[in-house]
Amino acid sequence: MPPFWQNLRATVPGPFLGALGLAAGFLAFVAWDQSHWWRIKEDYSFGWLVPLFVGFVVYDRWPATLAALRACSADQSPRVSGWRARILWAGLGFALVGGVLFFLLGSFLRAGSGTTQPATLAITTGAAGILLPLLFIVAPETSTPRASGLWADARLRLMLGFVFPVLVWLVSAPMVDALESQLSLFLLRRVVTVVAFVFDVLGLPLEQQGNVLVLPLGSVGVAEACSGIRSLTGCLFAGSFLAAVFFPQSWKKVTLVAAALGFAFLTNLARSLFLTGWAYRYGPAAIEGLVHDVAGYAVLVLTVLGLLALIPLLNLRFAPGGPSAGRAA
Repeated sequence: MPPFWQNLRATVPGPFLGALGLAAGFLAFVAWDQSHWWRIKEDYSFGWLVPLFVGFVVYDRWPATLAALRACSADQSPRVSGWRARILWAGLGFALVGGVLFFLLGSFLRAGSGTTQPATLAITTGAAGILLPLLFIVAPETSTPRASGLWADARLRLMLGFVFPVLVWLVSAPMVDALESQLSLFLLRRVVTVVAFVFDVLGLPLEQQGNVLVLPLGSVGVAEACSGIRSLTGCLFAGSFLAAVFFPQSWKKVTLVAAALGFAFLTNLARSLFLTGWAYRYGPAAIEGLVHDVAGYAVLVLTVLGLLALIPLLNLRFAPGGPSAGRAA
């Protein structure tokens, strides 16, 4: 047996190693199923990066994973007790049973109807519902547990280290057409209203007709100039990845993901304002091609730059002698 596998079997308990292998198989199937949509839907083309980023996060966190495994089996390892333990196990059982049902439903839909958005979403949701509880269940046990609060439980802390590798696939899975259309329409209505208001304040005459802006040189459909769903999903993926890499604290992760959504809307709005202004000056035909594409990619670039600038701010630690930047674990 190669030294790598010998070392792996020596450091990782057999049941947990088997669960990791099973998880890899599930996620490989999810990636294969989703790749159809990554190929044909531009809004989800970032999905080709998901397996690479998941592998990087697992590799980057591997020392922390080994430490969490040791903490689970150590003497006086913290374990939640009482009513909190019953609620935790009930939640895990519900997620596991629901995950199995969703995965089977998605698999049957795919077998009977081919690749469809509901089938892919069900398969992805089911895999997530199965894998996270499974990693908790197979976590190493200790013969001398110590009663603790919920979030101090060593098994839960081990499972939470795999939240990004398991749940990020929900971002790269296409939403059902009806939900996606309603969300896109909601975003576009907000964007076109703000664009019309800004131009009105600047004294530049235009007429709003639904999601279409009538300019002096022609009409511009905001749906053509600004893809809200593409910006939202791409920026959500970028924010989730950066949160997983740079922050161990849950509140910082949530803050960065929320900031990614906010940046996505604001940069998308800035893109619409720029394209509308360009069309106002040079005509609607001028925003096609290179100008449109560059403005689109700028949304993701500006969002990532904004999130990178936010990371050191969230890592600031205020000591008696003054603020100092804390290094992410």
